Amino acid sequence: MGEVLSRRFRFAMALAFSIAMALTAGAGRARAQAPAGASGAAAAADPVTIQPPAAAASIPPGTTITPENWTQYKDFMPDGMVGFFAGGFPWKMPADARMDVGPTIIHPLPKTYLEATEKYAGQVKIVELPDGGLTLENYQGGQPFPHPAEPHKGWKILANLWYRYMPHLIVDTFAHGCGVTGGGSVNCKSAQIVTRQLSFNTDPQTPATFPGAEGKFSSEWFMVLEPEQSRYTATLTISHTDPTKPEDTYLFLPSLRRFQPLSTAARCSPNQGTDSTDEDYRFGYNSNITEAKVEVLGEKKILAMLDYTLPQAGFPGAFDMPLGWPKPSWGKWQMRDVYVISVSKIAARAQGYCYGKRVMYVDKATYAPLWEDLYDSNQRLWRVLALFLRTVDVPGIGPVNASGSLVWAFWDVQNQHASFFIDPVPGHDFYVNSEAPESFQDLTRFTTPPGLNLIMR
Repeated sequence: MGEVLSRRFRFAMALAFSIAMALTAGAGRARAQAPAGASGAAAAADPVTIQPPAAAASIPPGTTITPENWTQYKDFMPDGMVGFFAGGFPWKMPADARMDVGPTIIHPLPKTYLEATEKYAGQVKIVELPDGGLTLENYQGGQPFPHPAEPHKGWKILANLWYRYMPHLIVDTFAHGCGVTGGGSVNCKSAQIVTRQLSFNTDPQTPATFPGAEGKFSSEWFMVLEPEQSRYTATLTISHTDPTKPEDTYLFLPSLRRFQPLSTAARCSPNQGTDSTDEDYRFGYNSNITEAKVEVLGEKKILAMLDYTLPQAGFPGAFDMPLGWPKPSWGKWQMRDVYVISVSKIAARAQGYCYGKRVMYVDKATYAPLWEDLYDSNQRLWRVLALFLRTVDVPGIGPVNASGSLVWAFWDVQNQHASFFIDPVPGHDFYVNSEAPESFQDLTRFTTPPGLNLIMR
């Protein structure tokens, strides 16, 4: 308990005395002078509204940012956002864009997740692998590295992101994604998605490991609903408790009425005609952490959208086009403290990989990625990924930002193509944990390869 109170104190002090940070625009590298402070995993009974300590160190609530005044606030923007405002990309910020800044609201991480952190974090060890990668041992749940520090600070931050709290069961009954070209042509698809954490669970009244799922960490079941010609096409992706083990992916083809395994070599291929790949799934990052080289670029505050209302008109009606930027009707932008890390493949795994590096802006309070700038193998900015997290009230837990419900946007700044995903489309059901109907609790159907063969029966 003393450790938790200490984290609360350091968290409050860090917020009260944080100082200005600067990000060199376009360089993909952040430099920071803020105190390291405590992890955002501090617990509290209620959400905490944080007022900025000084105008120079933050952006006060009530501020409105537009294309006319954005340069005053560029130090609080990720590189990709600066590029949209500056007009350096084919995709540009709309002339009528408006970002209304509200208070920062920190929802405490679940009590049971924090208890697991206290119980197990002290036993987690980093192990260096022969190929130059890293892995961890003795992880049992919670946050593996509540106070990431050198050595391997960047990798510890990435491990916290991988094992961040999310509901153990997420059911999106109607996820909707649209691709759009620079000429305005739009192509949309819809899917049903069931995401489940199978081991290291900390949710109340939930087994740490589901019976029959030993050795499996998580699964994602994805089935196309629209268009009709692709209906019932489905994939199942399974990750393992041993992080050195590659994910298993299976594909169900309606024409064959059976599943087949997919090669891991296809992970960099665009999915369903969108700008996303398997490496971007799991709500922003789905790559093997044991193959990652991670550099800490800095710590700073950035503008991010959380605690908002999903766009009611869907795409493109509720988006500020042609960029597809959030309209003010969604909600307020917040100032969030983030780690800025650069993630690439270790030398032994870099050959043929799609991304030269992934610059990630990781929320300190939740360890969820809020923004990513993705570079090609020649270190040129290729795609910009924004993740707008919707807060969901999880039964027995309370409000959770990293809930699996979000809008994510990919902008390909080299090929002038973009993709937008809404999870879920308003008017369709979204369930977490015990809210999910009994049919979605079926482990065989939604977490095993033979379950794919039940799709059309």
